[in-house]
Amino acid sequence: MEYKVNINGIDVLADFSEEDITNKYIPLLKKLAKMHDEKKSRILMMLAAPPGAGKSTLASFLEHLSTEVLKDKKVVAIGMDGFHKRQEYLVSHTTTIDGATISLKEIKGAPVTFDLEGLTKKIKDVKSGALCRWPVYDRLLHNPVEDAITVNGDIIILEGNYLLLNKPGWRELSYYADFTAFIKRDPDMLRKRLIERKIASGTSREDAVKFVDFSDMKNVMLCLECSMTPDVVL
Repeated sequence: MEYKVNINGIDVLADFSEEDITNKYIPLLKKLAKMHDEKKSRILMMLAAPPGAGKSTLASFLEHLSTEVLKDKKVVAIGMDGFHKRQEYLVSHTTTIDGATISLKEIKGAPVTFDLEGLTKKIKDVKSGALCRWPVYDRLLHNPVEDAITVNGDIIILEGNYLLLNKPGWRELSYYADFTAFIKRDPDMLRKRLIERKIASGTSREDAVKFVDFSDMKNVMLCLECSMTPDVVL
């Protein structure tokens, strides 16, 4: 099934096989619906994956698919990318890597470049079942857009790189999840995807390759090697 969607300001054309839809995604949605029936309150699923693995597209597709599969449930997909620290902050703050002082902008996408405190607070709001607003990240603006989504569903699918990261502060996020999933992908394929995505956001190929190899691939390996065990691997 072809699925066209705009993810963080970039148009994406994805293709999901009927086999995966039938054997993986519909059963997953029905499982979440059953959990909602049993709990009688909002369900929060966390979907973690390395950068470039397609987690944002999959979360969006699950929301779309739910309108056909779950007639009596409202599924809303949201992402942690809206909690990127603003570009202005990243440009004006530094960190030290291998003895060198560099701008946070040079490692944008690393855990330190996210507002973990703000993300944690918003996750608590979502978990409480309250009607709340949620930010999204725009890759063309290179900044978050505040209060872009209204979270008012029965089942919330939250996707992000570090939702299962086994590091202080991050590992506590999964405590709020009713169900967790992780997407595993080949690092070489992810590198290719990340370069193309960087180019699509207006970066030259030379700069895209440089950034991906210096920053993104470190985050890819961090996610693959330091994430906690999920309820299901996709």
